[in-house]
Order: sequence, then structure tokens, then C-alpha cells
Amino acid sequence: MQGEPLLKIENLVKHFNVRLGAFGERGATVHALDDVNFEIIEGETLSLVGESGCGKSTTGFTILNLHQATSGKVIYKGENIATFDDKAMRPLRRDLQIVFQDPYSTLNPRMTIGEAVGEPILFHKLCTKAELPERINRLLTDVGLPPRFAGRYPHELSGGQRQRVAIARALACEPKFIVCDEAISALDVSIQAQIINLLLDLQEKYGLTYLFIAHDLAVVRHISDRVGVMYLGRLAELATREQLFANPLHPYTKALLSAVPEADPVLEKTRHRQVLQGDVPSPLNPPTGCRFHTRCPIAQEVCAQTIPEWRQIEPGHMVACHLVPGGLHA
Repeated sequence: MQGEPLLKIENLVKHFNVRLGAFGERGATVHALDDVNFEIIEGETLSLVGESGCGKSTTGFTILNLHQATSGKVIYKGENIATFDDKAMRPLRRDLQIVFQDPYSTLNPRMTIGEAVGEPILFHKLCTKAELPERINRLLTDVGLPPRFAGRYPHELSGGQRQRVAIARALACEPKFIVCDEAISALDVSIQAQIINLLLDLQEKYGLTYLFIAHDLAVVRHISDRVGVMYLGRLAELATREQLFANPLHPYTKALLSAVPEADPVLEKTRHRQVLQGDVPSPLNPPTGCRFHTRCPIAQEVCAQTIPEWRQIEPGHMVACHLVPGGLHA
């Protein structure tokens, strides 16, 4: 996808210090993110996929500075916002928003829907109190809810309706970038499709840029411009939607795609499925070299010894694997 980068993520690292043992006598480090590099182009939807615990949500939180980066850069408007404190980040919260997985826990049960949507508008002084009701009504209409819902409380709404409210609240500050952190995974399948179509409509209407975090590859295929595949805190592959689904290169990407069932029962019965053995290693003690080598069906000795280079195989198609031939080095 052509265009100017809205955000540049360079060598992003996030480690968490934890205490282990019955009395917390031992210190340890969780390697949540290690040396993550990518750009998010203005107006696109970049999706991150991978198994639970691979670092997708941590990436989104660290980009927004909800987690302080251990090292690395998040470049926005020419500045490294990864080093900003809460006070410095406050003006940027208008531009950088998030929609969380569970809409019920993110809404204050004591606030009406109108109060929840209007709170960020008043905080950033985007309109007067007299103009606020009209603005709230317009936002609710934009996300497919009737304006009368402004007087209701979260427990009076269904899961899909609550997620629409969460999206309206994210839109309230007129953002440029929204992290959708598993924003549909807690919803019924029929509602998921409605929310996905809503996100696409809002993106076209407002020129939004999304980082879409998900594990459902069928949804990712529908909504994404580009897709990044993560494994144990590192990016394994990054490509356009067409490149990734037509020609996956990393063994882990191939395994993820082979796990997606086919709609045609005859084809599903005859196709080869690559099943990964074992569980994801602990981020407390990640494997040396390529982190996927302990489960990789084609791993060789070099995979256990050396971290694979993050390289370009074809224009727009990046991969971190010793055994993928070729490469266009920029």
C-alpha cells in the first residue's frame, strides 16, 4: 500500500519485571516484545495476528504509551512518543485512541451512554456544553445507535450495542489512529460482521487508520490492507493481504493458515493440514535464535543459534526466517 507513514515503530522492546516464588523471592523478566519494526501507513488497516500471548495487544498498548516501552521508538509527527510521560501524551490522546475487547468492563456502569461518549469531548474542550447533546447524538447515529440510547446505562444494552458505544467514544475526539484490540472477539458471529462493516464505513467516512488486533484470520482477510504475523514477541512475517494469503513464506504463517477450515467439505477433507507440535514457549525464557525453531517442522541447526534477519523477499513482503530463499535487501 502506497502512502505516507502515520506511525513508525523502530526496534520496539517491552519487558516486564515480575516476581516468582511463593513469596516473590525471585526476580524474572517477561520478554513481551523484542525488536519489533514496522510502519503504519495513513488510511490503512494493518492487522496483527498470532496465538495468544504472542505480543499483539502489548504492541498496541506500547504504541499508545499505555505501556512504557523498555527501548525503541514510536515515531508520530516526527517525535518519539515512546519516551513521553503522561502529561506530554495528554494532547496526543485525541489523535490516538483504542477500542478494547470487552465493552462492558470499559464503560462505567454509573454513567449513562451520553455521559460516557461526552466525557472525552468535554475533557478536550471540543465543544460547549450547549453543543454537547447534538454532538453525542451525531456520534451515536454514526455507529448505528438511536440517539435515545444516550439516556441508557451500559447494562441495558447488548454486547454489540456496548461495543458500538465504545467505538463512538473512541471517535468522539476525532482521532487519526485507532487500535482495535480484539474488538469483536467477545461478540456473537452475526454481530461481528456488523461491527466489522461499521469499522470499514467509519474508516472511509473519517479517513481513519487502524491497527486491528485479532486471531480470526477470516475476519483479518476481510478488513486488512496488510497483515503482520507475530510469534513470541517478534514479527515473523509482514505482507499485504493478497501476498500473505496467496503466498505465505514463514512456516508459522503456513501453520496458522492451514488451521483455518475450508467452507467446501470435500476440499476440507482432502487438503493437507500442518499441525504444530507442543505449546508456545514461555516468554520468561524464550528460545535462542529463531523463537519458532522449537516447533518448526523444517528447523535446522542455524535456527537455534542465530536470530533470523528481518528482510524483504519481494516489495512489501518482509519475513524473518533463515530458510526462506531470496531477498531484496534495502
